[in-house]
Amino acid sequence: MYQNLSLNSVNEGWAQLRRQCYASSIKYEEGSFETETGVQYQIEEGGAYGKYQKLGGIINEKDCISALTRAEKIVAFNEPLLKQAKNIAEYAGIVLDDSGGIDPKVKLYAVLRADNKPRNVKNHHSQMSDQRLFAEAIRMLGDVDSLNKMIAAYPDISF
Repeated sequence: MYQNLSLNSVNEGWAQLRRQCYASSIKYEEGSFETETGVQYQIEEGGAYGKYQKLGGIINEKDCISALTRAEKIVAFNEPLLKQAKNIAEYAGIVLDDSGGIDPKVKLYAVLRADNKPRNVKNHHSQMSDQRLFAEAIRMLGDVDSLNKMIAAYPDISF
């Protein structure tokens, strides 16, 4: 995302992220952030967002952080969205771990799918197909094995 930006705009982007984290209940430290429930995410180059990008992820960093945080916080999810994600996973041969509640991939998909496209944005993840959006959730969580299963199960979709 930042590879075509000047150093000043990158620094301003990090400053804006720090301000957003401060305004919310997210603890921000250089190179990482921690949600109010204590889950830490690395955001420095080569961290979780860097890995997400290397896996082909196209959702911007701000939206990734927001989705990960909301997926962790939300207790009640839209049942049809959960069912849709479970059906996609089952078709792809992805085994979901519901032992601790709802699988994180399913929760993240439900959060992303429930997002609405802002008016001032040309391209948004809400415009993606269900399978593509589930693949983005898998990428955000760094699950390469599940991503490969998605690509094999849906060969006509450009992931």
